[in-house]
Amino acid sequence: MSHTAHIRSHRKPRRSASTIAMRTGVAGGVLSTLAVAGASGAAHAAEPVTQTLELPTLTADLAAQVAQSADVTQQAAASYQLQAERDAAAAKAAKQAKADLADAKKKAAEAKKKAEEAARKEAAERASRTAERTTLSASADTGSSSATGGGSTSTSTATGSAAAVVSFVQAQVGKAYVSGATGPSAYDCSGLVQAAFKQVGISLPRVSQAQSTAGTQVGLDNLQPGDILYWGGAGSAYHVGVYVGGGMFVGAQNSSTGVVEKPLSYDPPSGAVRVL
Repeated sequence: MSHTAHIRSHRKPRRSASTIAMRTGVAGGVLSTLAVAGASGAAHAAEPVTQTLELPTLTADLAAQVAQSADVTQQAAASYQLQAERDAAAAKAAKQAKADLADAKKKAAEAKKKAEEAARKEAAERASRTAERTTLSASADTGSSSATGGGSTSTSTATGSAAAVVSFVQAQVGKAYVSGATGPSAYDCSGLVQAAFKQVGISLPRVSQAQSTAGTQVGLDNLQPGDILYWGGAGSAYHVGVYVGGGMFVGAQNSSTGVVEKPLSYDPPSGAVRVL
């Protein structure tokens, strides 16, 4: 035996021709495949790439969030609309208040004007009564000192219903004047006249304005006992009394004097009516 027979050889074993041929074929196939793929890639690179992106499907949570956002937006819109309506209502109320104030001022001015006109009218009526005072003064003064005078009949000659009316009002002299009172302890002017004529069965209106037109108008120079005297215009009189004859009258004048008997010159009347 050779002394090298037990040492392994370091040479690689020779591959067989078939093995080499097979590997060569595989490599060629791979290279062919790569070549085809490269060519295909180049061909595709020359064409435009069209890519379709699909929107993701809304999930249940996302849908809920969208719905909640819509509710919030709707609530905000409703709130803005409500505020706008309130602002409009406030503006309308302010405009109406301004109009009402202007109307109130206008009415106040009209009322003031009417009051001034009424005061001027009253002053004119008082001036007219003062002018009449001169005419009536002579007959009134004469009647105070005589049973007859000034074309009037004295109380001593009054008869029937006139005498009863005169007697009643003279019996009330000294009693108190109270606005709205109709006796028996106190009277106002029309309350005294109404009560006097009630004694003879005659029903008169309650207020002086109506009493001044309750009978036939008579002249102040033709008075008879029992005639109703009035101050102011017929139908708008502010005071009444009863002529008792002799140039005298009885009336519930005011709270200071009460029921008094005075001559016509004390406060000349504007006119008279006769109901007896």
